[in-house]
Amino acid sequence: MKYMILSYASQQDYDGMAGQESGKPAWTAEDFAAMGAFMEKFNNDLIESGELVETRGLAAPVLTRRIGQKDGAAVVTDGPYAETQEVLAGYWIVECESMDRATEIAARLGDTPAPDFVRATAYADIRPVLEGRDDLVG
Repeated sequence: MKYMILSYASQQDYDGMAGQESGKPAWTAEDFAAMGAFMEKFNNDLIESGELVETRGLAAPVLTRRIGQKDGAAVVTDGPYAETQEVLAGYWIVECESMDRATEIAARLGDTPAPDFVRATAYADIRPVLEGRDDLVG
C-alpha cells in the first residue's frame, strides 16, 4: 500500500530557514545545514529500504496561487497568506506494508534538527494513497 506523509510550514517558517527574522527568530546556517543533512539521510534510508516512491519539497507560500470560483468565474489569489496559516511544505510517498509502518517512518521526522520553537509545533499527516476510484467505495 502507498501512503503520503505530508509536512507543513508557514511563510514565517520559510523566512526563518532563509535566515530572515519575521516574528520568529531566524535559523542559523548551522541549523539549516543540520536539517538538510538529516533529510538527505532520511531519504537515503527510505531509498535503501525500497520504501520511497517519491519525495518533494515545495516552494514558499509567497509563491503560491490559489484558484477559486465566484459567480461562475475563476478567481486567482496570489500569496502570501496570513503568516500563521500553515501550508503543505513537502511530502513523501512511501510504499510499505501498513499504516503502522508508515507511522513509524513519519515519526522519525520528529528527530529533524531544528530550533526548539520549530520542533515544538512541527507535525506530519499520513494518508493512504488511492489507486483509483474503486478505492473510494468500500
